[in-house]
Amino acid sequence: MTLDARTLAAGDGWRVQEVICNAGPRDRAFEEQHGSVSIAAVMGGTFQYRTAQGSALLAPGALLLGNHGRCFECGHEHGVGDRCLSFHFTPAYWENLVAAVPGARKATFANAHVPPGRPLARLLASLESARESDAPSLEETANTLAAIALHADAGMHSQPRPPSRQDVQRVSEAVRRIETQAHQADRTLSLGELAREAGLSPWHFLRIFRHLVGMTPHQYILHTRMHHAAVRLRQSSDLISDIAFKAGFNDLSTFNHRFRTVIGTNPSAYRTAK
Repeated sequence: MTLDARTLAAGDGWRVQEVICNAGPRDRAFEEQHGSVSIAAVMGGTFQYRTAQGSALLAPGALLLGNHGRCFECGHEHGVGDRCLSFHFTPAYWENLVAAVPGARKATFANAHVPPGRPLARLLASLESARESDAPSLEETANTLAAIALHADAGMHSQPRPPSRQDVQRVSEAVRRIETQAHQADRTLSLGELAREAGLSPWHFLRIFRHLVGMTPHQYILHTRMHHAAVRLRQSSDLISDIAFKAGFNDLSTFNHRFRTVIGTNPSAYRTAK
């Protein structure tokens, strides 16, 4: 197993790293400790995260939440590797940040993660296309991400019953399949197809997928397609129609509508926004 952590930017009390892990099912998880308040945006792969706040399957678009001084484990029981953008805050910096965020009730996270969702989609797509930004820009992003995480954590309710290991494996495999195939125009990835692949009825697969990922399979497929499209809008000068097609859409108006639903603005406005 190798873990590559590259610092992208750092300042007084904060640090941003790109963390790439190639661990797999044969690598034993071991206990670690958060040396700072940590928020990690999952950009690729899946892994299991266990901490005092609970356990969660982390998929692209989710946030890992780590409290300073708390022990944790990350495992790759159902697939190889992941990539995260990890934001770290010293306790003093974090306390000042929390005090300034309207509506923030406490400085410790009650949950292990924030599932993928619209409030994060636009920010994470921007992060993916601007990892080499200057330090002031990344510090602004770190503060924005922290506020989103605090509000999301405060509004979440703990799940009463953890999923089975087999359920986690099935959903993890489905997430990885969506990651690699969602943008292919000839792949529908219907609920029935994904459920058959997992060996479950559509109803049961839908229930456990939504429980673990935080949204339905269809919503996650849309989220994945729009993330890839948003990154290409910022990184290339390709026609929007070409990007739409490569994201799995044959109709530009449908693509524009879906992009606005997930990212919060239309593709042209997103491309030109700073």
